[in-house]
Amino acid sequence: MLRKLCNEIIVTKNMKREEFNPFLLTGYENPDYFCDRSIETEKIKNAIENGRNITLISPRRMGKTGLIRHTFYFMEKDFACFYIDIFQTQSLPDFVKLLANTIIGALDNTSQKIITNIFSFFKSLRLVITTDPYSGAPRLTVDFAREKAEESLKEIFDYLASSGKRCCIAIDEFQQITNYPEKGVEALLRSYIQQQTHIHFIFSGSQKHVMENMFTSVSRPFFQSTQILPLKEINFLDYVLFAKRHFEKNGKSISDEAVQWIYDTVAGHTWYVQMLLNRLYSYSEVSVLQVQKVLSEILAENEATFFTYCKLLTNKQLALLSAIASETSITEPTASAFISKYGLGATSTVSASLKSLLEKELLFENNGAYFVYDRFFSLWLKKNPK
Repeated sequence: MLRKLCNEIIVTKNMKREEFNPFLLTGYENPDYFCDRSIETEKIKNAIENGRNITLISPRRMGKTGLIRHTFYFMEKDFACFYIDIFQTQSLPDFVKLLANTIIGALDNTSQKIITNIFSFFKSLRLVITTDPYSGAPRLTVDFAREKAEESLKEIFDYLASSGKRCCIAIDEFQQITNYPEKGVEALLRSYIQQQTHIHFIFSGSQKHVMENMFTSVSRPFFQSTQILPLKEINFLDYVLFAKRHFEKNGKSISDEAVQWIYDTVAGHTWYVQMLLNRLYSYSEVSVLQVQKVLSEILAENEATFFTYCKLLTNKQLALLSAIASETSITEPTASAFISKYGLGATSTVSASLKSLLEKELLFENNGAYFVYDRFFSLWLKKNPK
C-alpha cells in the first residue's frame, strides 16, 4: 500500500529543479516546501475568521512557527498578520517594545503624512524616523520610558482598534509572560484583548503544563478564552510523499525504508526529520545505510555539546535521563521495575531528579510519556549509556 501511494507521484521531465535545499530548517518559503498540517491550518484559519482566539501547544521544534507562517500565507489577503517571538523578553517593557516595533506603521504606508498622524496618536511612545539604507523609504522605530509600559500597551491596542483593519497577532512562547517580574501581566493583557472585535490572537507555547494552566485553570485570566490546539507529529505517509516528491523533483531518490527509519528513529519530531532530510539531500540515492551514516556524523558533531549537558547534571539526574533515553520513552519513571532495571536508587531520588529534568527542559512529558527533549541527545545517550 505504501509503495503504491509513493509510486503515484508523477515527476515530469520539464519540471523545474529546486534552486535550494527544499527541506527548510528555518523560515518559511511557500506551501510547496511545507509538509501537510492541512487540518491544523484549516482549524486556525476557521477560528480566526470566526472571531475565536487560538492556543497552539507543542514541544519546541515540532513546527509551531512554520505552521503559523503557513497559515498566514493563506490569510494575508483578508488580515494584517503579525508574528512576534517573546522567548527572549524578560519584562513587560521588553514585550511592549517588541510588539510596538512589529506593529506600529505596518498598518499604514510609510508616507510622511501617515507618519505625522502616527506621531500625534501616541503620547507615551517615542517614535523615531530613520531611512532605509537600501530603499530610501522612511522607517519607524519605537522607544518609550520603561515605567510607562502599561500606558504604551494601551496606546498600541487603541492604535490597532482605530485602524479598522482585521488583524491576527501570533505571540510565540507566550508562557514567557509568567516569568516577568511585574505582577498582573496576564490580567492586563486579557483586559485589552477581550475588548478587541477585529483583532484576534494565536498564543503559541512549548511549555505544556504552563500553557495548559494559563488557559484551562479557572483562577487564571485567560481561562476558557481560546480554542486550544495541541500540535502532534505529522502523519508518516504525508512525510513519505513530501520527501520523495522533492528528491525526485531534482533527479534524486530516497527509499521508503529510509524515510521510515528516519521517522521512527526521531519519533516523527518535525525538526529532526527535516534536519536528516536536509543533510541527505546532498546525495543522489539514499538508503537506510546512508541515513545511519549521516546520523552518526550529526551525533559526532554535537558530542561536545552533549558532554556539556551531562556535566550540568548530578549523577542521579544523568542516570535517569540515560535510562529514559535507553527506553526511548517511559510512562512510569518511578515504577519499581524501571528503577530496578537501571539501578536508579530510591523512588524519592528518582522523583526529585524527574522534577529537576523537567524544569531544565531536558525531559518532556506528553500524553503521560516522558522522553528526552533533544532527540539527537537521546540517541547519543542511548549509544553512550551512563
